[in-house]
Amino acid sequence: MTSMWRDAALHPHGACGAVLRAAGSDSSKKTPSLSEFLLIVSVMLLVTVQPASAHPQCLDFEPPFKPQWHLEFCVEYEQFGCCDQQTDNTIAERYWDIIDQLEVAGYDLCADMLKDIMCQECSPYAAHLYDAEDPYTPVRELPGLCFGYCSEFHGKCRHVVKYLTENKLLQDTSERDVSTFCSMVDLSDQDYCYPNVLKTSVLNNKLGKVAEDTTGCLKLCLTEVANNLRNPVLMLHSGDDTHRMFIAEQLGFVWVYLRDGSRLEQPFLDLSGEVITTAWLGDERGFLGMAFHPKYQVNGRFFIYYSIQVNSKLEKVRISEMKVSAYDMNMADPSSERVILEIEEPAANHNGGQLLFGLDGYLYIFTGDGGKAGDPFGKYGNAQNKSALLGKVLRIDVDGSDSGGKPYSIPPDNPFLDDPGARPEVYAYGVRNMWRCSVDRGDQVSGYGRGRIFCGDVGQNRYEEVDIIVKGGNYGWRAKEGFECYDMKLCYNSSLNDILPIFAYSHHVGKSVTGGYVYRGCESPNLNGLYIFGDFMSGRIMALEEDKSTGSWKERSVCMGDKKTCSFPGLINQYHKFIISFAEDEAGELYFLATSYPGATSPYGTVFKFMDPSRRAPPGKCKQKQLPVKVRGKKVPFTPRELTVLDMNEKPTRPPPRKFKLTTKPPVTRGKVKPSTTTASVTSTAVTSSWVELSTTTTSVPTTTSTAVVKPKWKSFNKKDRKENKLKPWKKKEKLNKQAANTQKKKQKSKEQLKKTTVVKSVSDKVKPMKTNETATAEIKTNALQTPKSLRDPDKVVMKKTPQRKGAQKQTVPGKNSIKVKESAKEYHAFVNKTLTNLNVKTSGRMQNKLQVKRKRAKNAKAL
Repeated sequence: MTSMWRDAALHPHGACGAVLRAAGSDSSKKTPSLSEFLLIVSVMLLVTVQPASAHPQCLDFEPPFKPQWHLEFCVEYEQFGCCDQQTDNTIAERYWDIIDQLEVAGYDLCADMLKDIMCQECSPYAAHLYDAEDPYTPVRELPGLCFGYCSEFHGKCRHVVKYLTENKLLQDTSERDVSTFCSMVDLSDQDYCYPNVLKTSVLNNKLGKVAEDTTGCLKLCLTEVANNLRNPVLMLHSGDDTHRMFIAEQLGFVWVYLRDGSRLEQPFLDLSGEVITTAWLGDERGFLGMAFHPKYQVNGRFFIYYSIQVNSKLEKVRISEMKVSAYDMNMADPSSERVILEIEEPAANHNGGQLLFGLDGYLYIFTGDGGKAGDPFGKYGNAQNKSALLGKVLRIDVDGSDSGGKPYSIPPDNPFLDDPGARPEVYAYGVRNMWRCSVDRGDQVSGYGRGRIFCGDVGQNRYEEVDIIVKGGNYGWRAKEGFECYDMKLCYNSSLNDILPIFAYSHHVGKSVTGGYVYRGCESPNLNGLYIFGDFMSGRIMALEEDKSTGSWKERSVCMGDKKTCSFPGLINQYHKFIISFAEDEAGELYFLATSYPGATSPYGTVFKFMDPSRRAPPGKCKQKQLPVKVRGKKVPFTPRELTVLDMNEKPTRPPPRKFKLTTKPPVTRGKVKPSTTTASVTSTAVTSSWVELSTTTTSVPTTTSTAVVKPKWKSFNKKDRKENKLKPWKKKEKLNKQAANTQKKKQKSKEQLKKTTVVKSVSDKVKPMKTNETATAEIKTNALQTPKSLRDPDKVVMKKTPQRKGAQKQTVPGKNSIKVKESAKEYHAFVNKTLTNLNVKTSGRMQNKLQVKRKRAKNAKAL
């Protein structure tokens, strides 16, 4: 039952479940025998204690981050944690509200402990401290405190609990013994309770870096983006600020996906009637490449690369230009195709297929060596023959044309323009079958690496390689495969002068490389600069990290995070084996396309997005401006199919923080409330022993009152900083300022109306006759001793309440209606003086009558 009440207190919304579990449990438990007890102990001794595994997580169920700006309050988490500047300011405001309440109530402030506890919302392990790592459990209202720290807190500061939570059970338990309270707020995992979480080396050694397993493999997670695709061969964006993604299937269909994940019902392009491909496993022909013109937003031009068959015999690859429809931005104009280049293919394999635009604005075309095995065409093969277009990297200018009638021109700096034995289109040669290339965007800050072209070149039967393309480069095929010789005669030719790959791996690792991208996105800062690629056959994902000082590249294995690492909503840690292609969206985020069966008609293609569970970008940093997309047809909403780690997408919600409304004039109480002495202009009434003689004078009298401590407007926990006023004040939102100003105006108007009615009432009271001498005397006595409300509380009417720092003296500021108040005061005192004068006259007459009566009585007594 103890655990039941503990759950009910810390998780008030889940208390019912705790009660039901307790009610359904069997109270009668069998005591184990001696042999069973010994067996249990032996098993416990054999089981090794596993160290705590780091899983940083915030209360919003996302990874921690490095704030863009420094924090003023919870400064210990400004390098890495779960609070940005706005959240830090919110916690600070709540903190000062509680401090104000503690000062007014006369309690010990417990400032340091209160700050430590409240700032645990900013801890990179906040989800563990508040039990929020489990989405099925409601979030705690207090962080988990280790028993030692909790005992000290309970002994000194248990009165603070009622200001931190409205949970009645927690408040009542805090007033009980220390063991009951501390067992309730403790955590089962002592590595995560505060302050142990700060000292555990496993949790803090590599905090903020990419998680690794024992072998150094980088643990990443994935999200599912699209599915039900038939062998998707590429995904790319149009670069027009719409953030649409275009996914092409091998069959010849290109689909438009919107940023919300939905797909348009009608395809952007349908070339299924022109493209040649078959359903048999491993057919390399089909729709293979696509690239949008750098000025696509203006001219609507894009280029495609696909396999065709002429007269049912001759096979070719065709590179064509097309345009978007003038009536629908999500459909291509089918009649706009203009053939740029056609190349004969002697075999069905090694068709290349990559198209891309470099930073120079030219179109790069990557062709295969023609197929079969070992590039058997000609004396040296197609790849080493610069007069052939196969096995090459071609570069052309699609914005011009030459005198020979070709729909393109040759860039003037192409490397082999002066070589009569070479085609002018050739930019680099000696490639076998480059499958998927990309242009490095460069570092977002320094621009380092910008414009480099990375390619994965599929090997023959021993090695796969990754290359960086340079002008005029010879990449060795068929003389070399990776770093090793393939054709011995060509390999030892002194004129080979080949460029070695930046990385190569044997077929023990994989048998068909799929080129990737250098990550330059925003959402996963830890991945910046990593070249991420994979292998089609083995399904292995790899990464290369550059040593900028030497220019060498080091392999970093990539693996999927375990269940705990990827315990975030919507994340998955498995994917289909056959990695077809990698992709980059308009914001620079990285994806890959995979299928479980690599057939052209197989509908198992899925798009996955990489996600680093160890660190994210600060909130709001990765927002992208998006131009509107006019959709004419229907949209097909995205329905995920992959099994997520948590099997749910709900995020736990935390109870809203308690808000306090401070009274404008709290009562005088004991404690540490410092009296403030102010000089106010008041009307003093000197009342003598006879109370009849009343004199009215205006004097400057020092009045000592207890005032509420106003929240300082300096964002600093340090008292010296607040006194010196060196820090910037809290910035309030303009809307809140306007609302406060409007509220103040309404209150001022109501006060003015109230004063007018008070003046009228005081004038009317003059006309009313006194009923009797005794009643008149009583009323005057009461009125003389009780100062009017406007004079008793001059700060509420005469003085404007201005924010001030703690300990500062309150300054008197005259209000708008101070003149009216003074006039009403003068009228009141004139009325009192007139009434007292009449009373003196009547009183003297009455005294004379009494004296006459006494004299008559005295004469009668003497006569008797």
